[in-house]
Amino acid sequence: MTTHGDSATRSGAPAVASRTGPPDAAEEPPATTGDDSLPGALSGLREAIGATRYPLALPTAGSARHNATALTDQLDDYLLPRLARLDAPLLVVVGGSTGAGKSTLVNSLVKARVSAAGVLRPTTRSPVLVCNPSDAAWFRQGDLLPGLTRTTEPSEDPRALHLVTAPALPAGLAFLDAPDIDSVVDANRALATQLLAAADLWLFVTTAARYADAVPWELLRSARSRGAVIAMVLDRVPAEATEEIAAHLSEMLAEQDLGRAPLFVLPETWVDGQGLLPEGVTASLADWFARLAGDADARAAVVRQTLDGALAALHPAVEELADAADEQLAAADGLDERVRAAYRGAERTVEQGLQDGRLLRGEVLARWQEFVGTGELFRTLEARIGRLRDRVVAAVTGRPAPSVELRNAIESQLVTLLRGVASEAAESAYTGWKAHPAGADLLEPALAHPSADLPERAERMVRDWQRGVLELVRVEGGDKRFVARTAAYAVNATGLAVMIAVFASTAFIPTGLELATGAGTTVAAQAVLQAIFGDQAVRTLAAKARTDLLKRVRTLLDAEADRFLSRTADARPAADAGDGLRRAAGRVELARHRSGLSAAGNTQPAADEEGFR
Repeated sequence: MTTHGDSATRSGAPAVASRTGPPDAAEEPPATTGDDSLPGALSGLREAIGATRYPLALPTAGSARHNATALTDQLDDYLLPRLARLDAPLLVVVGGSTGAGKSTLVNSLVKARVSAAGVLRPTTRSPVLVCNPSDAAWFRQGDLLPGLTRTTEPSEDPRALHLVTAPALPAGLAFLDAPDIDSVVDANRALATQLLAAADLWLFVTTAARYADAVPWELLRSARSRGAVIAMVLDRVPAEATEEIAAHLSEMLAEQDLGRAPLFVLPETWVDGQGLLPEGVTASLADWFARLAGDADARAAVVRQTLDGALAALHPAVEELADAADEQLAAADGLDERVRAAYRGAERTVEQGLQDGRLLRGEVLARWQEFVGTGELFRTLEARIGRLRDRVVAAVTGRPAPSVELRNAIESQLVTLLRGVASEAAESAYTGWKAHPAGADLLEPALAHPSADLPERAERMVRDWQRGVLELVRVEGGDKRFVARTAAYAVNATGLAVMIAVFASTAFIPTGLELATGAGTTVAAQAVLQAIFGDQAVRTLAAKARTDLLKRVRTLLDAEADRFLSRTADARPAADAGDGLRRAAGRVELARHRSGLSAAGNTQPAADEEGFR
């Protein structure tokens, strides 16, 4: 640095968001208890924020997760501990860009080399907090910034807080030298933002060469939106450009509604052997902080102003989180509906297959015709009931049982249909999800096809249904002499006829389609069943068997759909997550107004006008 002139400042108090009705700055909010208290409401809000997730890959999800973390950090790091003790030392967080001279400025203000400058930047290192020895206990106990480990030695761990005491720093005031806001180290940038959110007062340090950079202004706008108290330091200003640069920066501050922020202009200069700026360069800034430290009312005004600004900013921020939670829920519902629609279509296809005669074609028809074509079954029906069992048994002696082949054909036909509809449904659901950003993120290739064990489960389901049909015949015919006298073969044969009946939509009042398809199959089955149970019983048996089959099909397909639905179930927020966040934010806002903080007004730290530009 080259030496040029003394420091200059612009008149004004730290910039804050507008407030009305200034109360006594030293007055503390009335104490309340229970969930209606401000700390209780904030704790409830923190719980609601922590319980809400944003796992689905939506455009708002990333910012929602980031903002939720930032709000939780501010609640833990600043709002709750500061509310617990409003008279704690005022924390000034010194932030700025790489090489702005923050550490040198802090060292110069406390008249000791407490924060390493220069060569350590921008490498990862722990933030440094310096305070008067009498205030050390407050910062050492960890209520403020509880997530940072306290240490009394320099550390390269960014999650450590290096505590240093400096007798030259007045009691009631502490400086925290934060990492660079534009550091090339991600952890440094994140920590700098977190620390700034825990400040009672933000001291932004920039230089004549970098005051127009975008990153600092983004943070300044964020500070303004939260009503934070702000002061600015323009460092390393060439003497010949002081007026021009200071005027331009003042214009920029005014454009961003930060025109009331005190602006301290520090000229280019040398540092002494300890790396400190000459006292004359920092005199105006040091005096301003000394007056602030010596005025309890002024400190209380800064604390209350920043505290209320942060509380007021919670409601819109939480509203955004609630909207994002609603979007997550709506997206999960939409993805679920795409899956359910695909598998509802599969169920309808199966039901249609039981109505349009397609299951009466091919192998089933051939085996049924073989089963009844020997004439044995019909001859037994025409003869006296007493001789039916013997004739039926004789008809199958010495040859493969047509009933077994028919049952196998029915099973195969149904399983083929089920595999087909399950494949179509999986492909449809997969395609539907792939077209949605949140769905695409949840997919894996196996979901495009039915489960590997679907054929086995489908076969087991059909066999269970067939056994259920036989049981139905036994129950419905329990008081029939026919069933009693012809025993197992009659039950099996009748059951097969019921299964064939299920494949006909008209329950044996054949349509032209069914006649053309089955070539009299339905008429043959009708004759069998009517001879045993009567016309109405035929309809009842077929209807019950069809209902049972469709119920089992639904269970099978539901299990397939669950491969998709389980993924959204794991991802979706609670149904009332958005409303829960809104209610919690509303309780905080109500408690804020009851506390008296919202009437803090524009009470500012006193500033001596003499020597101000």
